[in-house]
Amino acid sequence: MSDKTMSKEEYLNKAKELDTRTEAPKQLEDTDFLTVARERRSVRQYDPEFKIEESEIRELLETATQAPSSSNLQSWRFLVIEDQKEKERLLPIANNQQQIVDASVVIAVLGDREAYKNADRIYSQIAERGNMPQEVKEMYVNSIMENYGNFPKERQTKIAHIDGGIVANQLMLAAKAKGYDTVPMGGYDEAKFMEAFNVPETYEPIMLISLGKGTKAGFEKTRLPLDDVLKWNKF
Repeated sequence: MSDKTMSKEEYLNKAKELDTRTEAPKQLEDTDFLTVARERRSVRQYDPEFKIEESEIRELLETATQAPSSSNLQSWRFLVIEDQKEKERLLPIANNQQQIVDASVVIAVLGDREAYKNADRIYSQIAERGNMPQEVKEMYVNSIMENYGNFPKERQTKIAHIDGGIVANQLMLAAKAKGYDTVPMGGYDEAKFMEAFNVPETYEPIMLISLGKGTKAGFEKTRLPLDDVLKWNKF
């Protein structure tokens, strides 16, 4: 490693050293969607004494799971890590990022590559509500089982990551609307995490999300100009 680069742990934790501001995360008076989307920031410093009630965590996850998913198969899965000893066990796996142990909980967002096996259960509920004729439901389920069941692992993985990314973003926006803060984390050893927390081998690790009451606002957003990332009709 050259003297002009940082280790992964240094890179992930450097932001705290660079951020010399003292203001707390902004509390929103207006929680309409556009305001929440503009104001959500990645917060890395949390009140370690503040705990979110289980009922509120469930409410946030219920809101998150209203997100769309591939063929409505809802491949997302969640592991909520709230026990302090378990968070401390996770800490070195996540490159010693302090928010792992200071936030109220860490939510591991996972994606089930075999979510298609729930197709009959999901589409039976749709049919029972009168939103789909029984014969159409059966065709849907048969098609899903045949197609998704024969997708190569790479495609199943891609679907799990797309669904997981969508639900994770919805979770973070829901948290901001409720007055909480989050930071998504991809800087962790996925293999060690899977082993340490007994994650089923058919699950894909998508990201970790720290959730709690922030004590220091995240960096102001800096984005490329829209015209740098936008084309109309074709490249």
